[in-house]
Amino acid sequence: MNKIAIVTGANQGLGLALVEGLCRNLGPDALVYLTARNKSRGEEAVRLLRNQGLSPIFRWLDVTDEASVATLAATIREQHGGADIVLSNAAARISPERPQAEQVREFINTNNHGTYRMIRAFGPILKNNARFIVVASAFGTLRNLSASLHEKFDITRRSLEDIEQVMDEYVHLTETGQAKAQGWPDWINVTSKIGQVASTKIMARLMKNEAAERGILINAVCPGMVDTGASRPWFKDMSSAQSPAQAAVDVVRLATLPPQTSAPYGELVQHNSIIPWV
Repeated sequence: MNKIAIVTGANQGLGLALVEGLCRNLGPDALVYLTARNKSRGEEAVRLLRNQGLSPIFRWLDVTDEASVATLAATIREQHGGADIVLSNAAARISPERPQAEQVREFINTNNHGTYRMIRAFGPILKNNARFIVVASAFGTLRNLSASLHEKFDITRRSLEDIEQVMDEYVHLTETGQAKAQGWPDWINVTSKIGQVASTKIMARLMKNEAAERGILINAVCPGMVDTGASRPWFKDMSSAQSPAQAAVDVVRLATLPPQTSAPYGELVQHNSIIPWV
């Protein structure tokens, strides 16, 4: 049966490399959907890959728009019966040149609420042996958060909606200049990644029995430092950074683990190793 794969935020950088990697790994019979919220850039990315002999399909998707996510999920379900691979990769850029208080709302809406929308819309349409992966970061662990805030991300009892509320509260605190005084990290990317990984782990907890029965794997992944336009402004030395194509290799491997694979599950994975949550 032909594989159905969806990659969000895929018109450039790592997302584009993930689409390319899936197309090459899954073969010509697979349907790999390259999604982006900028239609012209998404279509240009598809043309670029088709010039290389690959055959991705463009679909418009804005993860900040609940209706957009729900519509694509419904289309995938109607046309293909569900999805085999979902890579939730879409992320907003932030700049060190602007106050974080001015950027935090869009950033959290895209990275965190966007992840939540993908979980809610695509979790129910995962096929047997499906792989659902959230592209996150090694920043996404409780070791990068004040102990006084750990309870807010208690993955053993919190709901997905609880994490959404925590992230909204964090946006308010950042916008009003109160976040640092309450122990939150200085960089909004750290809190965002912790929230993303927490949501992934909660999804895995909620689907644990069904996933075990149907061979579904749910994980977050840290691709490592990647040389992209989003990361360059934040790091002075990019000499050790991977190209998007290099970084995509481990993510694609995780997304294409063979049937009967039971682990990793509900983990944050980097270069085939599990990063502890605590």
